[in-house]
Amino acid sequence: MLVLLPPSETKRDGGDGGPVDLSSLSWPGQLRTRSEVTKALAALGRQPHECARVLKLSAKQLDEVERNRVLLKSPTMPAIDRYTGVIYDALDALTLPTDARAFLRDHVAIGSAAFGLVRAMDMIPAYRLSFDSRLPGLKAGTLKNTCAAAGTKALSAEDQFILDARSEGYASLAPLPDGSNSIYLRVVTRGEGGAVRALNHFNKKGKGEFLRALALDGRAAGAIDSREALIAWGKKNEWELAPGAPGELNLFVSGVL
Repeated sequence: MLVLLPPSETKRDGGDGGPVDLSSLSWPGQLRTRSEVTKALAALGRQPHECARVLKLSAKQLDEVERNRVLLKSPTMPAIDRYTGVIYDALDALTLPTDARAFLRDHVAIGSAAFGLVRAMDMIPAYRLSFDSRLPGLKAGTLKNTCAAAGTKALSAEDQFILDARSEGYASLAPLPDGSNSIYLRVVTRGEGGAVRALNHFNKKGKGEFLRALALDGRAAGAIDSREALIAWGKKNEWELAPGAPGELNLFVSGVL
């Protein structure tokens, strides 16, 4: 199984690794687009006022400009540790035991706006860029037009079951290939009368805690190869999963995780 996560706007500073080596990141077929996007982002960082305008940064967020300016020179850390925010705080990857982190290494990828699809342990720097940012200097005009084809090609090489937990915006930067063995994860709860409704904040928290549970049962979770196998794993481990709309799988949570 391969779990696809969205990135987060918030990130940790620092890292023990050297500057990012774009050619060493997973799915090297994305190298051309990675180079184009990161060079454009670093160039934007050298124009502080323009960078703040394009990325819609407040006065309290101007340190993000410097992050982008030194993007290709700054230290790196594993992507799964770089991101913070609701999903990543709930996952709490830094506290996982070695076997669980090995599951993340082998079975989790993150759809970054700056680097495309990267695996959990790929070494990346801090940066600021969102899927809908209008980054100047891209030949194709938008991030979606620049990255989507390479992202889909990367995923087409995967012959394992894909659980897509990305938001729709980040999924557009690397759409799933037609005919892939995949399912989109939607976090829901039951309202009055049993009506199923989607969640917002608790959607992200639910995804993070669900991934943590998968990682802690890494050997069994890594062998999941279908929607039905995932539903069966959930039933065994007290996670309620059920088919939703076509192509979707509902993960039921209480809304007060």
